[in-house]
Amino acid sequence: MRKTSLTVLVLALGVFGIITTEMGMVGVLPQVSAELGVTPSAAGWLVGAFALVIAVSGPFTTLLASGIDRKKVLAAAIAVFALSNAVYALTTQYEVMLAFRVVPALFHPVFFAVALATAARLVPAKDATRATTTVFAGVTVGFAFGVPLTSYLAEHLSLASAFWFGALVNLIAFLGILRFVPSMPVGQRLSYGAQLNVLRRPRTWLTIVSVVLVFAAMFSVYGYFAEYLGQVTHMGGTWVSAMLMAFGVVMIFGNFAFGSLLRRSLVGTAVAYPVLCLVVYVLLYAVGPLLAPMVLAVLIWGAVHSGGLVVSQSWLGRDASDAPEFGNSLFISFSNLGITVGTAVGGWVLAEYGARQLAWVGSGFALAAVMVMGLRLRLPLPLERGGGGRGAEGAAALGVTGDAGVTDVAGVTGVAGVAGVTDVESVRRGD
Repeated sequence: MRKTSLTVLVLALGVFGIITTEMGMVGVLPQVSAELGVTPSAAGWLVGAFALVIAVSGPFTTLLASGIDRKKVLAAAIAVFALSNAVYALTTQYEVMLAFRVVPALFHPVFFAVALATAARLVPAKDATRATTTVFAGVTVGFAFGVPLTSYLAEHLSLASAFWFGALVNLIAFLGILRFVPSMPVGQRLSYGAQLNVLRRPRTWLTIVSVVLVFAAMFSVYGYFAEYLGQVTHMGGTWVSAMLMAFGVVMIFGNFAFGSLLRRSLVGTAVAYPVLCLVVYVLLYAVGPLLAPMVLAVLIWGAVHSGGLVVSQSWLGRDASDAPEFGNSLFISFSNLGITVGTAVGGWVLAEYGARQLAWVGSGFALAAVMVMGLRLRLPLPLERGGGGRGAEGAAALGVTGDAGVTDVAGVTGVAGVAGVTDVESVRRGD
């Protein structure tokens, strides 16, 4: 059990390293622009290209990797991130850095998809939610500490030191995977057609749309965090930095709180999430110009924002649980699409109507997500295969009564995207 716990922590460290690599670039773009001699807009492509590649390639790269030993996939993916950070630290050519933003982006969804499924498979079913929540904690810790630390190193030491930090974290995760993750060859590999069959279900597409809308709701406001606090609350740079740090720290605790709620009711928590977002954005609009209330509102905002990843992954995992890793890759791709849509719409509203109106953009996306989720719940979760096999949709195996009665077992295993794995031997095989 202790070794299993270490394995899950290693996977969380890998996620931390990947998030630090992906989002840490945001905080060092001015230094990159200056050192490489490119315009700020060109430097911005180092962030935009990364997200775009994830959104477009995620399901396909995960499909291609679906027949390879999971340990080898995890190790190869994290090694690419370590190497890429080293290239960032050493290169003086913009084109080289851009190329090595594209390459790790191809491996990003593969690592996430496999890490989540692996964490769930290594523990008993009752602990699956805790394991995947721990892996997701790597995301929140990355936002809370990895991104600010990257920015701090670039500002106070050098740009290269910031990238060497990312390389070191990913290298440690790589060594940890080699040491603690067991070999997990794919025994009875799902065909590409069987995995793609997930996309033939109308309810899956409704779920995907709701995930896009949830992430658009989250990032249409969070994407302009500094602008909102600066223009609406009139906070200075020091205050904004402190609020960013507090936001990230609260996210760590919120991540585990939402994991606990999901164990009690997956459907209830998923539907409640965009409603909570809506409430938070109304609060932000109401107290935006007031310093002290806004400080409290930021903490509440961070706690709610933290749940978006694990809740959305759980929600999509219900409909893709007979192809869990492909389902996880869909989550990674379409959540990034939601981020792109949200930040684009938010940016337009910011330019045209001012920062305070961003709260209504997030509220609109959140309300749309609730409506789509309600429509999704009108479609049943049918028995597509016989009861005891890997067919995750089997309500008898899960203890699910339509969409209304999700038992604790369904909530636990559904979170990991492996709800339909009902016999221990299939878990051991890595089916």
